[in-house]
Amino acid sequence: MSRVVQKFGGSSLADLACMRRAAQLVAQRWHQGEQVAVVVSAMGERTDHLLALASEASKSHAAASAETDALLATGEQESAALMALCLQNIGLKARSFAGWQIPVETCGPHGNARVQQIATTTLLETLRQKAVAVCTGFQGTMGGGKRIATLGRGGSDTSAVLLAAALEADLCEIFTDVEGVYTTDPRIVTTARKIDTIDYEEMLEMAALGARVLETRAASAAMRFRVPLLIRSTFSDNPGTSVFATDKSMEQRSVTALAYSDKDAKIALVGLDNTPGIAGKIFAQLALNNISVDMIVQGTTQDEKKAHITFTVAKADKERACSALEEIRSEAPFQELRSDDKVIKISLIGAGMNSYAGVASRMFRTLADKGINIQIIATSEIKISVLIAADYLELAMRSLHAVFELQKDPSSPSKI
Repeated sequence: MSRVVQKFGGSSLADLACMRRAAQLVAQRWHQGEQVAVVVSAMGERTDHLLALASEASKSHAAASAETDALLATGEQESAALMALCLQNIGLKARSFAGWQIPVETCGPHGNARVQQIATTTLLETLRQKAVAVCTGFQGTMGGGKRIATLGRGGSDTSAVLLAAALEADLCEIFTDVEGVYTTDPRIVTTARKIDTIDYEEMLEMAALGARVLETRAASAAMRFRVPLLIRSTFSDNPGTSVFATDKSMEQRSVTALAYSDKDAKIALVGLDNTPGIAGKIFAQLALNNISVDMIVQGTTQDEKKAHITFTVAKADKERACSALEEIRSEAPFQELRSDDKVIKISLIGAGMNSYAGVASRMFRTLADKGINIQIIATSEIKISVLIAADYLELAMRSLHAVFELQKDPSSPSKI
């Protein structure tokens, strides 16, 4: 008997009509003789509504606190109970489980907790009794079960993948409001093509670089525990996109997909003293303030005694980063600090990229031909990212998608 974990996001559970449709998808698996565990997000915009209530209730409200976590967790508990009722209404045995009832043990800060362990004894017994176990996503417990903790936005994806790993499930289905993973955002590039299969590494890069189909921590967990994923729409019968470890011995396209992120800001420090240890002081100060840095470029000026460093941080961290750097201006002197949040990071992704020469040059030439200046470049074995002015997003995306022929079937290789 196979075992499946099905995860339904907020858009799939927006109201009771959506909830009933989701219940029918669960029933299809159950009637095929499979054991089914379900992970649910809060309904629709429920989490945002609860956050707004918290802000209204207390001027000292913090998005990451024990009481806020206790409040936000009620959204998933509401969904789990309603889903169990919908399943019972169509003749299935079902019961709901909150994170503390499973339990899901977590550590780390409130609002961004990390899963340490998921107990499976009670869930497995429920499945053996041919009942559906409906579990809350996004939440667990900390302090020996004394407090509720949440995993952060998108945490239900992570909950589902880790639950599938703990239950040794044969498949984890991620239901959302799109039909799978596309070569790029179809709202920007109308010729974007749905990808039938994608490698774990490619999916992880896409999630990290701005694709909104799967949360980054979930993609990382799927790759680590080799959990087969199927990303598909709640509202369509199309088969979706399968995510698994592909055979690296097979020839692959140079580029699989094109992603973008509008969540970055650029910071440039001009006229730094060009002495050993300066960069270390800069980035140690940012780390001390819990600010992550992504793309980095360093160079010297005409005066070799001076240097400049340019890097990106999350747009939400821009002001904090600038303030933190001003605090150490006497220790790491610089002439000028410039910041810009009107930037976009665009990334080519492909597990076969390192087998093809010329991908980078073709990308850069395409952008140059369109008059688009590249501000920062970052690379890995399976991705090339560039930072450009936000005004050029659509032009860059459409041009690169066409040049690398991502609209075509993968049986037609890109011209390199």
